[in-house]
Amino acid sequence: MRIQRTLATTAALTCLAALSACKGGTEAAPPAATASAGSTGPLAEAQRYMRQFTSCEDLGAAPDDPRLPSGDFPEVGQWSVKELGVCSDKPEKGDIAIAAPADMKAFQEGYKKYVMDKIAAGDGAYGLESRVLVGKGFVAVPTRTRTAVALVRSDLRVLTCNPTAAVPEGYKREKALVEGCVLGDFVNSEDGQGSPNLQTPADPAGGAGATGKPGQPAHGSLGLPRAASMGELRKLVESSLDCSHFSTDPATVAVESIDYAPVVKDAPLTWGLSGRALCGEPAGAQRAHGLSWLDTVSDMKKLQTRAKAAQLAELKEDGRLRATQSLLLVGENIAVETNDPAARFGLYQQQFLYLNCVPGFSAPTGYRLEKAQVDGCVLTNYEPGHPVG
Repeated sequence: MRIQRTLATTAALTCLAALSACKGGTEAAPPAATASAGSTGPLAEAQRYMRQFTSCEDLGAAPDDPRLPSGDFPEVGQWSVKELGVCSDKPEKGDIAIAAPADMKAFQEGYKKYVMDKIAAGDGAYGLESRVLVGKGFVAVPTRTRTAVALVRSDLRVLTCNPTAAVPEGYKREKALVEGCVLGDFVNSEDGQGSPNLQTPADPAGGAGATGKPGQPAHGSLGLPRAASMGELRKLVESSLDCSHFSTDPATVAVESIDYAPVVKDAPLTWGLSGRALCGEPAGAQRAHGLSWLDTVSDMKKLQTRAKAAQLAELKEDGRLRATQSLLLVGENIAVETNDPAARFGLYQQQFLYLNCVPGFSAPTGYRLEKAQVDGCVLTNYEPGHPVG
């Protein structure tokens, strides 16, 4: 039941493979069940409840509804499921599958067995990003992470049965109806839109039991790039970043737009910078395009300290960074601010590392994870939701 990734990232789902409409059956599908204010039944009750916390429109129960998940999902009769339905979270451009079990313990037993079978077959991470949300009389499985985050503000709880899963401090951890599973309000996700982890980041300089080691895997640090001048920095990054339009004019460098937000917001000297340049086309006759900033750094600790404060302030608003917010990638005495994932991919290959100050962040084995110059931050080439392999 590839719920934790398939359903977390797929906006439009195909029909449920286990149902007759997906097996090539010729029987006509029953009409969709649409909930109205006076509708009754477990699916309509589930819709009414979830609408208090997120959008759940166009409730349907037809087996050929294209929004129903395909493949890894129980059919009616499995895991005690007596009814299946689906509604749409239109603002998030996603859907919410709804299962109404006759026996919730039987459902949880079925899900646990499925997870354990997946793990036994070699998928040890299966279920770590569960989107199975258990309520009173129904189970909801949203396709969008942000929908799941909205729903766990209710009494719905994430059912997690992978024995290696952890619930961070500050989140609920309750017993499920079956041994080996837990219920909680923490939504784990690699797409950067899950519940914020408020624990202190793992110290990459820690001992053998630490989450990460400098230069994962244990080959020591690969080092960081450096440049003796702005001209040398521009030449260094030109294979990764489009700097065909380049300026060091302070008025031009200070430009930002609705699509491109720099990390450094005021006088460069107060951020520990000795020089600053802009790559890309500032707004003129057309909107700004491809803006990124190059920095030569005289005080890296000051830059990282101010960047940490800015990052935490952004996270405090809603637990995530804006899509237009540039990430700060640093070298020894240089830095680049860009929100272009393709550019960052190239910069990681040149040994630049991203300053990540998200509480609780850690990188999977195989990615670099090194100590920053400011407590509470790490340097890494791993971006949740955007692996750089």
